[in-house]
Amino acid sequence: MTGENLLRIALIAKPHGVMGALRLVPLSDDLERFNALDSAFLELKNEYKPIKVLSKKILSDSVIVTIEGIKDRNAAELLRNKYICVDRKNARKLPEGEYFIVDLIGCSVVDTNGNDLGILNDVFHTGANDVYQIKGEKGIILIPALKKLLHLVDIENKQITLDAEVLPEVGLFEDSE
Repeated sequence: MTGENLLRIALIAKPHGVMGALRLVPLSDDLERFNALDSAFLELKNEYKPIKVLSKKILSDSVIVTIEGIKDRNAAELLRNKYICVDRKNARKLPEGEYFIVDLIGCSVVDTNGNDLGILNDVFHTGANDVYQIKGEKGIILIPALKKLLHLVDIENKQITLDAEVLPEVGLFEDSE
């Protein structure tokens, strides 16, 4: 299995207890999605190992899981800072207007006047909304992911079009001097 069809859903933060359980930091907004998690992939460098999830417990900000073959704290410790992934067919279905970050990264960004703004190269999570970082010839632009700004998001063609009238109001442009 290659990583291009997989989505990261959690980071293994640390062992939990002495029996091989793992504390996960979810990368998904929907913690309930972990209730249905029976199988997944463990990302080990550029290799993806299928795993079977034996148990899961959802906490307020993390998830505790046990996976087949991990029986003690030492084995669990070796998985610290590794990712748990699922394939796209088992990924949570997103509501209209929401996108997987992996699909946004690398999109070319233009405005409704046809100006090329650059490539979306990172997404930051804030309390209110996500912030997109666009790297272009004129430097870095930070924009909030607001419906009034996002004129069109075309994942299939890897292009995002921003409303040219709204952009100056909400965009943060790197000082070019």
